[in-house]
Amino acid sequence: MIRNLVNRKYLLGNPNRILFRAISTNGKLVVPWEDGKTSKYHGIWLRDSCQCRECHHPTTLQRLINSSSIPLDISADSITENGDGVEITWKGDHKSFYTYEWLRDHSYDPVLVEPPSIKEVLWTGRDLHNSYVKDPYSRDIPQVEFDEVMRDDAGVGKWTRKIAEYGFAFVNNTPVDEKATEELCKRIAFVRPTHYGGFWKFTSDMAKADLAYSQEELGVHTDGTYFTDQPGLQLFHLLEHIGTGGETPLVDGFKAAERLKELDPQAYTTLSTVPVPAHAAGNKDVCIQPADSFPILMHDHKGLLVQVRWNSDDRSTMREWDTPEQVLEFYRAAKVWSDILSSQEFVFQFQLQPGRPMIFNNLRVLHGRTGFEGKRTMCGAYINRDDYVSRLRLTNFGRKEVLRFL
Repeated sequence: MIRNLVNRKYLLGNPNRILFRAISTNGKLVVPWEDGKTSKYHGIWLRDSCQCRECHHPTTLQRLINSSSIPLDISADSITENGDGVEITWKGDHKSFYTYEWLRDHSYDPVLVEPPSIKEVLWTGRDLHNSYVKDPYSRDIPQVEFDEVMRDDAGVGKWTRKIAEYGFAFVNNTPVDEKATEELCKRIAFVRPTHYGGFWKFTSDMAKADLAYSQEELGVHTDGTYFTDQPGLQLFHLLEHIGTGGETPLVDGFKAAERLKELDPQAYTTLSTVPVPAHAAGNKDVCIQPADSFPILMHDHKGLLVQVRWNSDDRSTMREWDTPEQVLEFYRAAKVWSDILSSQEFVFQFQLQPGRPMIFNNLRVLHGRTGFEGKRTMCGAYINRDDYVSRLRLTNFGRKEVLRFL
């Protein structure tokens, strides 16, 4: 229970937080702001969120307090105004200080401030095709220069922002060699090792028992559906191709899912709920399966689509049905989805070029390959999603702004 609260007004420097008045009601700290909004904070949440050196390590930024030791009905002896915030003295004499800015930033009832983010630009193949045909280096095509990425973090910020917005980006004027390409990848984060190795170079020699190592056509898909944690980013650099074919189709999976939901809500629901097993078992020393089977369309706790897991080639035998009726509904929904992915409206198709690698968000953008003839040498790598997002945020918003919402 919070009690003995001050009931005063404080003038703050930020017009978004000009007026503060703290009152107690039903065991919560209630803060009416001048913009007409009111925040409510539970006592146990405030005590658990104490930022003092005893409760929060100043260097590692890790929690030191044992949250389970805090009584659910913890009460405050007093709350007093202290400079740019309030100081709470809890039962047992522990003191916590919360700035007005911190209280506003971390308000949860209701949420008043959202952490900085980058708006996604959803696209269809038709959106990009005409611009690319006229000029592959058009401003409408997401791209950066190799030198600017390698020069400083501002260049990395520009690169990661393009990836966040469009789901993919080209890197112009990259040296046509493996070492430079690997160093480019490392500007974002370390290369993720898998059963294919770390940074890889491959041709159509079937060195690995996977269709990617063949000359066959590959329908659009996302890589690593057989991993519990799919690779976040994937980069391809065509080093050499003496022959014909081998174009790269891309599809914005989020835009395609948006269309699916508009055309066939039931199909969208089916692909968002039916678990799809997957495997990688071509090589005799490998049989990789995820810890669980996941649906094709995955959403966060708010219902926002955050991941597409689609690779029909790597799909295992379907047997995890809630009811027998789900069988026909799944195959019907998968056909509607596949038809969208293969339609000319959604496919952006181009020829990779030496010196212009392409990186993409493997959780959003589906990629494929047309069949080809001749000698074709590629190199590339996977990067973990969390490491990419960390780099994205730090290079675009700065460490201070990112830490502000921890």
